Amino acid sequence: MLTALASGAVVFPGLFYGLGKLLKFMFRHWDDADVVTVSERLVSAIHASISTAIGITVVSSCKNVMTDSHWLVNEFVLFGSSYMTTDLIAMYLSHYHIKRLRSQSIVYNRHSQQTMMAFLAKDWLLVLHHLALVLVFMPIVLFFRRGLGDFFLGCFFITEFSTPFLCFGKILIQLGLDNTRLHRINGMLVLLTFFMCRIMIFPFMYWMYGQQVNIPLHQVPFNLPWHCNAGNLAIFAPQVYWFYLLLNKAKRLYDKQRKLN
Repeated sequence: MLTALASGAVVFPGLFYGLGKLLKFMFRHWDDADVVTVSERLVSAIHASISTAIGITVVSSCKNVMTDSHWLVNEFVLFGSSYMTTDLIAMYLSHYHIKRLRSQSIVYNRHSQQTMMAFLAKDWLLVLHHLALVLVFMPIVLFFRRGLGDFFLGCFFITEFSTPFLCFGKILIQLGLDNTRLHRINGMLVLLTFFMCRIMIFPFMYWMYGQQVNIPLHQVPFNLPWHCNAGNLAIFAPQVYWFYLLLNKAKRLYDKQRKLN
Protein backbone atom coordinates (compact mmCIF):
# COMPACT_ATOMS: atom_id res chain seq x y z
CA MET A 1 0.00 0.00 0.00
CA LEU A 2 2.79 2.42 0.86
CA THR A 3 4.43 1.64 -2.48
CA ALA A 4 1.30 2.67 -4.40
CA LEU A 5 0.93 5.85 -2.35
CA ALA A 6 4.59 6.80 -2.79
CA SER A 7 4.50 6.01 -6.51
CA GLY A 8 1.55 8.33 -7.05
CA ALA A 9 3.26 11.05 -5.02
CA VAL A 10 6.18 10.85 -7.45
CA VAL A 11 4.40 10.18 -10.76
CA PHE A 12 1.73 12.90 -10.86
CA PRO A 13 3.72 15.89 -9.55
CA GLY A 14 6.62 14.66 -11.72
CA LEU A 15 4.41 14.52 -14.81
CA PHE A 16 3.03 18.00 -14.15
CA TYR A 17 6.51 19.45 -13.65
CA GLY A 18 8.08 17.54 -16.54
CA LEU A 19 5.34 18.34 -19.03
CA GLY A 20 5.55 22.00 -18.04
CA LYS A 21 9.26 22.06 -18.81
CA LEU A 22 8.72 20.22 -22.11
CA LEU A 23 5.92 22.54 -23.24
CA LYS A 24 7.96 25.61 -22.29
CA PHE A 25 10.80 24.30 -24.46
CA MET A 26 8.58 23.32 -27.41
CA PHE A 27 6.36 26.43 -27.42
CA ARG A 28 8.68 29.25 -26.46
CA HIS A 29 6.03 31.88 -27.26
CA TRP A 30 3.63 30.46 -24.66
CA ASP A 31 3.25 32.30 -21.37
CA ASP A 32 3.01 30.65 -17.95
CA ALA A 33 -0.80 30.45 -18.18
CA ASP A 34 -0.63 28.41 -21.39
CA VAL A 35 2.05 26.07 -20.05
CA VAL A 36 0.38 25.42 -16.69
CA THR A 37 -3.10 24.98 -18.17
CA VAL A 38 -2.06 22.52 -20.87
CA SER A 39 0.17 20.60 -18.43
CA GLU A 40 -2.73 20.23 -16.02
CA ARG A 41 -5.02 18.93 -18.77
CA LEU A 42 -2.46 16.46 -20.06
CA VAL A 43 -1.92 15.05 -16.57
CA SER A 44 -5.70 14.81 -16.11
CA ALA A 45 -5.99 12.91 -19.41
CA ILE A 46 -3.23 10.49 -18.38
CA HIS A 47 -4.82 9.83 -14.98
CA ALA A 48 -8.24 9.35 -16.58
CA SER A 49 -6.87 6.88 -19.14
CA ILE A 50 -5.25 4.81 -16.38
CA SER A 51 -8.46 4.97 -14.32
CA THR A 52 -10.57 3.80 -17.26
CA ALA A 53 -8.24 0.90 -18.07
CA ILE A 54 -8.24 -0.26 -14.45
CA GLY A 55 -12.01 0.15 -14.20
CA ILE A 56 -12.59 -2.02 -17.27
CA THR A 57 -10.19 -4.63 -15.89
CA VAL A 58 -11.97 -4.74 -12.53
CA VAL A 59 -15.52 -4.74 -13.93
CA SER A 60 -14.77 -7.49 -16.45
CA SER A 61 -13.19 -9.70 -13.77
CA CYS A 62 -16.01 -9.45 -11.19
CA LYS A 63 -18.73 -12.04 -11.79
CA ASN A 64 -20.43 -11.43 -8.45
CA VAL A 65 -21.00 -7.67 -8.21
CA MET A 66 -20.98 -7.69 -4.41
CA THR A 67 -18.35 -10.15 -3.23
CA ASP A 68 -15.76 -10.48 -5.99
CA SER A 69 -12.61 -8.45 -5.40
CA HIS A 70 -9.60 -7.30 -7.38
CA TRP A 71 -6.23 -6.24 -6.00
CA LEU A 72 -6.04 -3.25 -8.35
CA VAL A 73 -8.84 -1.38 -6.56
CA ASN A 74 -7.06 -0.48 -3.32
CA GLU A 75 -3.75 0.02 -5.11
CA PHE A 76 -5.21 2.48 -7.60
CA VAL A 77 -7.16 4.38 -4.94
CA LEU A 78 -3.88 4.99 -3.10
CA PHE A 79 -1.92 5.66 -6.28
CA GLY A 80 -4.53 8.09 -7.59
CA SER A 81 -4.96 10.02 -4.34
CA SER A 82 -1.82 12.04 -5.11
CA TYR A 83 -3.35 13.01 -8.46
CA MET A 84 -6.22 14.74 -6.66
CA THR A 85 -3.81 16.87 -4.64
CA THR A 86 -1.65 17.60 -7.69
CA ASP A 87 -4.68 18.56 -9.76
CA LEU A 88 -5.94 20.96 -7.08
CA ILE A 89 -2.57 22.72 -7.06
CA ALA A 90 -2.47 22.73 -10.88
CA MET A 91 -6.00 24.16 -11.13
CA TYR A 92 -5.09 26.94 -8.71
CA LEU A 93 -1.89 27.76 -10.62
CA SER A 94 -3.82 27.79 -13.90
CA HIS A 95 -6.42 30.13 -12.41
CA TYR A 96 -3.72 32.37 -10.93
CA HIS A 97 -1.67 32.73 -14.13
CA ILE A 98 -4.72 33.29 -16.33
CA LYS A 99 -6.02 36.00 -14.00
CA ARG A 100 -2.59 37.62 -13.74
CA LEU A 101 -2.44 37.74 -17.54
CA ARG A 102 -5.96 39.12 -18.07
CA SER A 103 -6.49 41.22 -14.96
CA GLN A 104 -4.92 44.59 -14.20
CA SER A 105 -5.50 44.10 -10.48
CA ILE A 106 -2.45 44.17 -8.23
CA VAL A 107 -4.01 41.25 -6.34
CA TYR A 108 -2.52 38.88 -8.90
CA ASN A 109 1.01 40.23 -8.61
CA ARG A 110 1.71 37.48 -6.09
CA HIS A 111 0.05 34.50 -4.43
CA SER A 112 -2.10 35.49 -1.49
CA GLN A 113 -5.17 34.59 0.51
CA GLN A 114 -7.19 36.75 -1.87
CA THR A 115 -6.05 34.83 -4.96
CA MET A 116 -6.78 31.55 -3.19
CA MET A 117 -10.28 32.67 -2.15
CA ALA A 118 -11.00 33.86 -5.69
CA PHE A 119 -10.03 30.43 -7.00
CA LEU A 120 -12.22 28.67 -4.42
CA ALA A 121 -15.17 30.91 -5.27
CA LYS A 122 -14.81 30.17 -8.98
CA ASP A 123 -14.21 26.40 -8.86
CA TRP A 124 -15.73 25.45 -5.50
CA LEU A 125 -17.62 22.46 -6.90
CA LEU A 126 -14.52 20.91 -8.49
CA VAL A 127 -12.52 21.58 -5.32
CA LEU A 128 -15.24 19.97 -3.21
CA HIS A 129 -15.30 17.00 -5.59
CA HIS A 130 -11.54 16.46 -5.26
CA LEU A 131 -11.53 16.86 -1.48
CA ALA A 132 -14.48 14.50 -1.06
CA LEU A 133 -12.68 11.82 -3.07
CA VAL A 134 -9.59 12.07 -0.86
CA LEU A 135 -11.18 12.71 2.54
CA VAL A 136 -14.38 10.64 2.23
CA PHE A 137 -14.22 8.21 -0.69
CA MET A 138 -10.67 6.96 -0.06
CA PRO A 139 -11.11 6.11 3.66
CA ILE A 140 -14.41 4.34 2.94
CA VAL A 141 -12.80 2.24 0.20
CA LEU A 142 -9.73 1.36 2.23
CA PHE A 143 -11.12 0.84 5.73
CA PHE A 144 -14.92 0.56 5.90
CA ARG A 145 -16.30 -1.41 2.95
CA ARG A 146 -15.06 -4.81 4.19
CA GLY A 147 -13.75 -5.86 0.77
CA LEU A 148 -17.19 -5.61 -0.87
CA GLY A 149 -18.26 -3.89 -4.08
CA ASP A 150 -15.12 -3.86 -6.21
CA PHE A 151 -17.38 -4.11 -9.28
CA PHE A 152 -19.04 -0.80 -8.44
CA LEU A 153 -15.71 0.87 -7.72
CA GLY A 154 -14.56 -0.31 -11.14
CA CYS A 155 -17.62 1.39 -12.62
CA PHE A 156 -16.70 4.62 -10.84
CA PHE A 157 -13.20 4.40 -12.30
CA ILE A 158 -14.74 4.08 -15.79
CA THR A 159 -16.56 7.40 -15.32
CA GLU A 160 -13.22 9.05 -16.13
CA PHE A 161 -13.46 7.86 -19.75
CA SER A 162 -14.85 11.22 -20.86
CA THR A 163 -12.04 13.24 -19.25
CA PRO A 164 -9.40 12.83 -22.02
CA PHE A 165 -11.91 14.17 -24.57
CA LEU A 166 -12.74 17.10 -22.28
CA CYS A 167 -9.03 17.86 -21.87
CA PHE A 168 -8.32 17.48 -25.58
CA GLY A 169 -11.12 19.93 -26.40
CA LYS A 170 -9.66 22.53 -24.03
CA ILE A 171 -6.20 22.02 -25.49
CA LEU A 172 -7.59 22.56 -29.00
CA ILE A 173 -9.07 25.86 -27.82
CA GLN A 174 -5.70 26.75 -26.29
CA LEU A 175 -4.09 26.09 -29.68
CA GLY A 176 -6.63 28.24 -31.49
CA LEU A 177 -8.30 25.27 -33.19
CA ASP A 178 -11.77 25.77 -31.70
CA ASN A 179 -13.39 26.43 -35.07
CA THR A 180 -12.12 23.25 -36.73
CA ARG A 181 -13.94 20.05 -37.61
CA LEU A 182 -11.67 18.18 -35.20
CA HIS A 183 -12.95 20.29 -32.32
CA ARG A 184 -16.58 19.69 -33.31
CA ILE A 185 -16.04 15.93 -33.56
CA ASN A 186 -14.30 15.94 -30.20
CA GLY A 187 -17.21 17.92 -28.75
CA MET A 188 -19.66 15.23 -29.86
CA LEU A 189 -17.43 12.57 -28.30
CA VAL A 190 -17.38 14.55 -25.06
CA LEU A 191 -21.17 14.58 -24.89
CA LEU A 192 -21.49 10.91 -25.83
CA THR A 193 -18.83 9.59 -23.44
CA PHE A 194 -19.95 11.84 -20.59
CA PHE A 195 -23.57 10.73 -20.96
CA MET A 196 -22.71 7.03 -21.23
CA CYS A 197 -20.00 6.85 -18.56
CA ARG A 198 -21.07 9.51 -16.05
CA ILE A 199 -24.86 9.44 -16.33
CA MET A 200 -25.95 6.02 -17.60
CA ILE A 201 -23.32 4.20 -15.50
CA PHE A 202 -25.56 4.67 -12.44
CA PRO A 203 -28.67 2.87 -13.79
CA PHE A 204 -26.27 0.26 -15.21
CA MET A 205 -24.87 -0.42 -11.73
CA TYR A 206 -28.37 -0.68 -10.26
CA TRP A 207 -29.42 -2.98 -13.09
CA MET A 208 -26.43 -5.25 -12.56
CA TYR A 209 -27.20 -5.49 -8.86
CA GLY A 210 -30.82 -6.31 -9.72
CA GLN A 211 -29.65 -9.09 -12.03
CA GLN A 212 -27.50 -10.47 -9.22
CA VAL A 213 -30.35 -10.68 -6.71
CA ASN A 214 -33.13 -11.33 -9.25
CA ILE A 215 -35.19 -8.18 -8.79
CA PRO A 216 -36.30 -5.63 -11.44
CA LEU A 217 -34.45 -2.34 -11.82
CA HIS A 218 -37.18 -0.18 -10.27
CA GLN A 219 -37.06 -2.18 -7.03
CA VAL A 220 -33.29 -1.98 -6.58
CA PRO A 221 -33.17 1.38 -4.70
CA PHE A 222 -35.62 0.02 -2.12
CA ASN A 223 -33.43 -3.05 -1.53
CA LEU A 224 -30.27 -1.06 -0.81
CA PRO A 225 -29.25 0.61 2.47
CA TRP A 226 -30.13 4.30 2.53
CA HIS A 227 -26.49 5.36 2.70
CA CYS A 228 -25.74 3.55 -0.59
CA ASN A 229 -28.47 5.51 -2.37
CA ALA A 230 -27.39 8.74 -0.65
CA GLY A 231 -23.76 8.20 -1.68
CA ASN A 232 -24.70 7.49 -5.28
CA LEU A 233 -26.95 10.55 -5.36
CA ALA A 234 -24.15 12.74 -3.99
CA ILE A 235 -21.89 11.58 -6.84
CA PHE A 236 -24.62 11.54 -9.50
CA ALA A 237 -25.98 15.06 -8.90
CA PRO A 238 -22.80 16.95 -9.91
CA GLN A 239 -22.53 14.79 -13.05
CA VAL A 240 -26.02 15.89 -14.13
CA TYR A 241 -25.11 19.53 -13.44
CA TRP A 242 -21.88 19.28 -15.43
CA PHE A 243 -23.68 17.53 -18.30
CA TYR A 244 -26.22 20.36 -18.33
CA LEU A 245 -23.34 22.86 -18.62
CA LEU A 246 -21.82 20.83 -21.47
CA LEU A 247 -25.13 20.81 -23.33
CA ASN A 248 -25.47 24.58 -22.92
CA LYS A 249 -21.94 25.10 -24.19
CA ALA A 250 -22.59 22.80 -27.17
CA LYS A 251 -25.76 24.73 -27.98
CA ARG A 252 -23.90 28.06 -27.89
CA LEU A 253 -21.18 26.73 -30.19
CA TYR A 254 -23.81 25.30 -32.57
CA ASP A 255 -25.70 28.62 -32.71
CA LYS A 256 -22.44 30.50 -33.30
CA GLN A 257 -21.45 28.15 -36.11
CA ARG A 258 -24.87 28.40 -37.73
CA LYS A 259 -24.66 32.20 -37.74
CA LEU A 260 -21.22 32.07 -39.36
CA ASN A 261 -22.56 29.82 -42.10
